[in-house]
Amino acid sequence: MRESRRGPLKSAVPSNVVSPVRRCSRTACGRPAVATLTYVYADSTAVLGPLATYAEPHCYDLCAEHSERLTAPRGWEVVRLTDGSAPPRPSGDDLEALANAVREAARPQERAGGKGGGGRGGDPMEVGRRGHLRVLRSPDN
Repeated sequence: MRESRRGPLKSAVPSNVVSPVRRCSRTACGRPAVATLTYVYADSTAVLGPLATYAEPHCYDLCAEHSERLTAPRGWEVVRLTDGSAPPRPSGDDLEALANAVREAARPQERAGGKGGGGRGGDPMEVGRRGHLRVLRSPDN
């Protein structure tokens, strides 16, 4: 065998098409892949899970947008496997606690300090409070 004058690296053609980042398998979508789709034909199931460690010929890599919008054919089931390393989405309790903290921070300072006579609020006419609503004592009492 004869050796070429050019080494293997010099004979390679540089390409901007091939990227080390895996891309979405959908046509004309160049976004990075975040999930892998696999079909289990025997069970009529489409399984969408975290991005596989390496590309397989019968699996499809999908970007975030396409993985969220994924639907299966009629009669098929979509199983979405969650990635344990991803941060959990906020629950209803988390959102309510955040809303209560924002309301508390938006209150005027003299109220938050609780100065003045009376029960729970700074206003002596205030009897109770539920969220942003107040129960006031009648001026006759």
